Amino acid sequence: MKKLHFLFLLINALAFSQVTINITSFPANTPSDATIYFASSLNSWSPNNSNYILQSDGLGNKQIVIPEGTGTVSFKFTRGSWATVEKDANGNEIGNRTFTFTNQPQTINLTVLSWADLSGNTDTSTAAANVQILNTAFYMPQLDRNRRIWLYLPPDYNITNKHYPVLYMQDGQNLFDATTSFSGEWQVDETLNNLFTQGDYGAIVIGIDNGGTERLNEYSPWINPSYGGGDGANYVAFIANTLKPYIDANYRTKPEPEFNALMGSSMGALISTYGAVAYPNVFKKVGSFSAAYWFSLSDLNNYINASNISLTDQRMYFVAGQNEYSTIMTDINGVKNNLQLKGLTTANTLTKYDSFGTHSESYWRGEFAAAYQWLFANENLATTAIVKVKPTIFQTYTGKIVVNGLEKETTFEVYSVLGQLQSTFKINNGEFYLPDNLSSGLYILKNKENFVDVTKVLKK
Repeated sequence: MKKLHFLFLLINALAFSQVTINITSFPANTPSDATIYFASSLNSWSPNNSNYILQSDGLGNKQIVIPEGTGTVSFKFTRGSWATVEKDANGNEIGNRTFTFTNQPQTINLTVLSWADLSGNTDTSTAAANVQILNTAFYMPQLDRNRRIWLYLPPDYNITNKHYPVLYMQDGQNLFDATTSFSGEWQVDETLNNLFTQGDYGAIVIGIDNGGTERLNEYSPWINPSYGGGDGANYVAFIANTLKPYIDANYRTKPEPEFNALMGSSMGALISTYGAVAYPNVFKKVGSFSAAYWFSLSDLNNYINASNISLTDQRMYFVAGQNEYSTIMTDINGVKNNLQLKGLTTANTLTKYDSFGTHSESYWRGEFAAAYQWLFANENLATTAIVKVKPTIFQTYTGKIVVNGLEKETTFEVYSVLGQLQSTFKINNGEFYLPDNLSSGLYILKNKENFVDVTKVLKK
């Protein structure tokens, strides 16, 4: 009888072990009729799920009660879309909020400081000058849909004849520009530009926007009964058979599979991993960030095991936070082991689990550079440059530029390190300084009459 009484008390206690979240203060410009949504890892980050609307508590607060679960939950508040997500007091991005289930009742009081669409700075793009929209509505014949495609070109793309490796990255709206991201950008452009100044060869990045309500469907080839899926095979076929051929035909790429990578986070990591198995002769690099393999774990493992492929030359980078969800390390290790049974070598596999890792753009932003550099560390990217050696150009410590070997007065162009034309002028053999209207910094001097005569110079 005592055991039954104890069991009753335990069940009763668990029933009331819930998390109550209160918003106790809103920005003054919050519309009086605003509906506030709880967007989180519990609902696939839906910004407008009607099952997660905050309700009035009768005391002037907005409230939502989350039933007891396990692990850590990441979340933010929105007014129905990512364009109306909460921001900090200055209208800047904030990290994901979190709480951890404890099997004890919890009450969490929070304040919303501003909203993205009402903060006053949502029109300021953070994309670098060498990022552009390739197409706002690139047609996807395999899915009969259109999608915005982003294009990042290396800083020296317009002033060399180099050919570059290519990264095909999922969730393109989160890669380059804070104004289009839902939770902060990866800063892929700033990271690669900085690596370029340190001597990195450079890479082209193709960012593919996710499909919004179609995201889960497109990022899994298999259907999850609770969340959807099923369009992933067609989505990857679009990348491999439509988008990549277009990029290779119109830009100076290295089309060979060892120079082409698929990258993504969460569901984007799932579809990127699938893509390398489905098209091993098209993509031989994978960057898997915080993979949501749980979504279709059995299907993915079965697909890998049944595939008649060799992954000997593949190179894969797995990174995740240890506590993003309870089985994340087990899931990733299982997928990795099955990939290795298909030939993926230990030397070509890197697995990194961070105690501080979170399921967020800010975490993936910090991990991107290491993943990119490791994936291409063993590739010989250098090309034989066609350089005309007659003109000798060097710069003295005072900033004076000395030119010898010109046959005639020659037109030169001055570019920024991001490839933007800054000035054009004619020079003869002799000594000169860069134009006074240029600010201090590093520039690239190019002989306009010979495409490949390039010299880096410093304006002091």
